[in-house]
Amino acid sequence: MAILFTSSFMATRSLFFFKVLLLFLALSDSFSATSNGQGVGINYGQIANNLPSPARVAVLLRSLNITRVKLYDADPNVLSSFSNSQVDFMIGLGNEFLQNMSADPTKAQSWIQQRLQPHIAKTRITSIVVGNEIFKTNDRVLISSLLPAMKAVYSALTNLGLEKQVTVTSAHSLDMLQTSYPPSSGSFRQEFIQFLQPLLDFHSQIKSPFLINAYPFFAYMDSPKEIPLEYVLFQPNQGMVDPNTNLHYDNMLFAQVDALYAAIKTLGHTDVEVRISETGWPSKGDENEIGATPENAALYNGNLLRLVQQRKGTPGKKSVPIDVYVFALFNENLKPGPTSERNYGLFYPDGKPVYNVGLQGYLPDIIYSSSASSIKVKHAIKIQELIRASLSQNPLKGLLVNF
Repeated sequence: MAILFTSSFMATRSLFFFKVLLLFLALSDSFSATSNGQGVGINYGQIANNLPSPARVAVLLRSLNITRVKLYDADPNVLSSFSNSQVDFMIGLGNEFLQNMSADPTKAQSWIQQRLQPHIAKTRITSIVVGNEIFKTNDRVLISSLLPAMKAVYSALTNLGLEKQVTVTSAHSLDMLQTSYPPSSGSFRQEFIQFLQPLLDFHSQIKSPFLINAYPFFAYMDSPKEIPLEYVLFQPNQGMVDPNTNLHYDNMLFAQVDALYAAIKTLGHTDVEVRISETGWPSKGDENEIGATPENAALYNGNLLRLVQQRKGTPGKKSVPIDVYVFALFNENLKPGPTSERNYGLFYPDGKPVYNVGLQGYLPDIIYSSSASSIKVKHAIKIQELIRASLSQNPLKGLLVNF
C-alpha cells in the first residue's frame, strides 16, 4: 500500500519526516549492538484490531535496529512490507495445518509454494516454525501429527533446494517437562517421550534448534512466597546451587533452559541446541496475577537484553550464548484469557513504549489519500539505509539535534 501525502502539506511533511529519520538515526546506535546480534529478536503478534500497518511496523523496527522477527503465520502483507529490509523472519505454520500435512505431504509442498516461495527472493525467511505448543494441547492426534508434518515441510524445502536456507523446527511450552528442579534432573513427562524421542532424532538429523517458550513470570505468580522476585527478574540475589553439578544459578530463565538440556540428554542427545522462541513479562494483569506490573516488566526485559548483549550462556552451556525472541512487540487487545495476555507488548499500537527499556523507535504518522502522489514505505526504508551510510561518513552527524 502506498503512503500518500496531501498536496498542500507534501513538502512540509516530507521534510519533517526525513528530518525525524535523521535525528533518530543519530540517536539509535546505542541499542544496535544488542539488537543486531544473533542473540535477540522480537515476536510480532497480530491478534488485535488497532495495530499499525505492516509497512509502518517495518519503519519502526528499522528505527530500532531490530533485525530478527518471529511471526505466528506467513502473512503476505507483512512479508511484502519487509522486502529488501535485512530483517530475518521466522514464519509460523499453524496447528490447524498439521493433520492434513501429516496425511498428505503434498499439502506441505503447496503451502511452501503459496506462502514462502513468492517472498523468499526479497524477504529473508530463515525458519519455519511448524506448530506452536502442540504438547500443551494434550491432543494425541495433533501431537502425533507434528513430526510427519515437519518432515513433509522439510521434504518440500528440499525439493525446492531451500533446505539449507530455511530451517524447520517447532516451538514448545515448558509444560512438557515432568521435572525441572534442580536443572540437572530435568526430564520430560513420560507420556510424551514416545513422540519426543523421534522428534529429537529429526532435529539432530537436520541440525535445527529446539525452541522453547519460557516464562519465569508464571512460576513466580504461582509461588510468590517461595520464589524470590529478584531471582526471576535477573537482579542480584543469592540464587541456588544445583546439588548434582555444583553449578550456581542466579536467575530462573537459565535454570529452565538447562533443565530442558538435561531432559534432552536423557533421550540421548547433546547435539540439539535450545533456543528461546518466547519470553517476556506482562505490564498489567488481573488481581491474582501477582507481579504483573510495568516496573517488573521493565526490569525483566531490560536485564534480559543486557544479558544477551553480554553474550551470556547458561551455567550448563557457557559456550552457547542464549538466543532469545522477546514476547512481544505490541500489546494485542483481542487476545483471549486473563488481562496479562493483552499486556506483554513493549509498545502500544501508537508506537509509544509501554515502559522504558531503552527502546525509543519511530512509527511514521501516515496520511492516506486516493489522489495524491505516493511514496512507498519500502522506499522510505531504502532512503533510511542510504542516510545511515551517508551519516557514517558525515562530520555533521552530531549536529542533527539542531533539527
